[in-house]
Amino acid sequence: MKTAKLLIVIIALLALAGCVSGQEMADGLGDILEEGASAMVTADAQDPAAAVEATLVSTPEQEAAPPDEATPESAGETPALYLDPTADVGARVDDLLARMTLAEKIGQMTQVEKNSITPAAVAELGIGSVLSGGGGYPRSNTPAAWAEMVGAFDAAARDSRLGIPLLYGYDAIHGAAAVDGATIFPQPIALAATGDAELVRRTARITAIESAALGVRWNFAPVLAVVQDVRWGRTYESFGEDTATVAELGAAYVRGLQDPDDAPRATDHGLSDPTTVLATPKHFIGDGATVFGSSTQNIMGTQYLLDQGDMQLDMQAVRQLLVPPYAAAIESGALSVMASFNSWQGEKVHGRDDLLTGLLKDEMNFRGFVVSDWGGCDQITTDYDAAIIRCINAGVDMNMVPQAYGRFIDTLTEAVERGDVSQARIDDAVRRILTVKFEMGLFDAPPHAPNPALLGATDHRAVAREAVRRSLVLLQNDNAALPIGRDGTIFVAGAAADDAGAQAGGWTIDWQGVPGKAITGATTLLDGIRAVAGEGVTVEYDRDGRFDGDAIAPVAIVVLAEKPYAEGVGDRADLALSAEQIALIERVDARSERTVVVLLSGRPLIITDALPLADAWVAAWLPGSEGAGVADVLFGDAPFSGTLPVSWPRSTDQLPLPSLLADPAGPLFPRGYGLNGEG
Repeated sequence: MKTAKLLIVIIALLALAGCVSGQEMADGLGDILEEGASAMVTADAQDPAAAVEATLVSTPEQEAAPPDEATPESAGETPALYLDPTADVGARVDDLLARMTLAEKIGQMTQVEKNSITPAAVAELGIGSVLSGGGGYPRSNTPAAWAEMVGAFDAAARDSRLGIPLLYGYDAIHGAAAVDGATIFPQPIALAATGDAELVRRTARITAIESAALGVRWNFAPVLAVVQDVRWGRTYESFGEDTATVAELGAAYVRGLQDPDDAPRATDHGLSDPTTVLATPKHFIGDGATVFGSSTQNIMGTQYLLDQGDMQLDMQAVRQLLVPPYAAAIESGALSVMASFNSWQGEKVHGRDDLLTGLLKDEMNFRGFVVSDWGGCDQITTDYDAAIIRCINAGVDMNMVPQAYGRFIDTLTEAVERGDVSQARIDDAVRRILTVKFEMGLFDAPPHAPNPALLGATDHRAVAREAVRRSLVLLQNDNAALPIGRDGTIFVAGAAADDAGAQAGGWTIDWQGVPGKAITGATTLLDGIRAVAGEGVTVEYDRDGRFDGDAIAPVAIVVLAEKPYAEGVGDRADLALSAEQIALIERVDARSERTVVVLLSGRPLIITDALPLADAWVAAWLPGSEGAGVADVLFGDAPFSGTLPVSWPRSTDQLPLPSLLADPAGPLFPRGYGLNGEG
């Protein structure tokens, strides 16, 4: 920009000398400013702190706003009403809306993935939200780097013409798990096995504290799907198959994120607290009830089977089975809801005004805003213009674009100018978004000082370990195999026993998880077994179960796991154990008096024929970073108390759930099953 300053001075001197005309001078200045703005917009998106510094430095050089767009801080003006923290929220929203151009309103309706935009562009366009998708971490995935990255985007938004703060969001379904070093809780399916709404609330509260410590005030959770087919790759993100349970635990999770004092619903004493985050019940509606084989999505070379498929329930079933969890979440203060990728009876939910506006906003009196899923509007039809028009008119208030934001902004702008989307609809969407931002206190105080040291705090990990202990479900315990005594030798086998990525599952660091990789601060199951067993026990580990010598161990632990996955990449037609896993159990059982199998999975696996191969079977789900919690229960330091939140099928032929429940043979283990370790 130093060169730009020099050129501006030269042009001005030439104009004074009569060497250039006034018009030529204006054209020259415009070219220089445009070039400078372009340079800022194309800055490295991975280094937003540097980009925002450039933006802030160059602000005085930018062309002044025209009179009708003057900033509220203009000299001599009375401070704008929307900046008055004592004013009524509705009046503040009205005041701000009246000051906004169409471009600024559409900017607020735009959410962009962080690698696709710079802080400079956020400020220029008045972007409403930036997100980190799965794996959307800074170059150095540390809490401090996260705080710097988020802070740069937030500072840029506050430097826009009207200074409207942005919402930074990410998926933190089991803790701030995108951040290396955070506390990683058991996945929601495991939390459901605890049956403890207060414990669920506490895990959400810690997730909020660790997220807010980075400046992230928006969490795309909880998932309120009522799972009808455990072959679905998002089963572990849910609280199970029972509508009432999903409603109770989902509402508790919303309160944990949004209200530090657990008030009956989020109020000014909830979300305005800078250590809270905005919850997002998702995916409205039907994502866990799609028909097997109905999905047409293909990502990463994987043909989806259930995820993003078609839900074919009639409206009465939708109201009875799927709506109650959302009603409970709204009653608990939810102010954002994410639309679902799936279709309902052949039509994409993102384009259905009868669901997003008629059912959710009008009938259920939802006063917050609806955000699309990742590019969800685009899936309505192959005609992009028509897709955006239908999506916004259906009731989506903020579009998770997520990348080609310029195309979305231009398309929606032209649609409004043509009358395909009304100004009233735009104002309604922006009013909803701004109302939430005001209620969160984003306008009324400087950004909350980041505190990366809170991530992975000792007391947070203690709660995560407690959640692990409470979530384990004992499926079988023959020959008093459990609890394990503290003497002699214990064989431990299975690669997953020493793999923090495997035990955490998907949505951990990266979208599909990080199998085989260490996670800062995490304790693997093997680490936990060694620590909890004590000095009197010799723990021998071989991932393949090939132990030296021919001695028979009193007890052996075999850890089996699903490979981590997320969304439809995890859709599976066959949930059976692999031949290699069966062989591992047999090999280890031949070298032990009693064999305990620990299953790390996001759903029931088919183990009917394998049950006789081991004495004890434990469903440990995906326990997260605190593997020692599993060991606590295996050695009897805590009792088995978890129960199944889903029915455990004998075979995949019994699925989906209605077929399983109608089968005279019944499930292998019913929902609610769980031994206590004494029988």
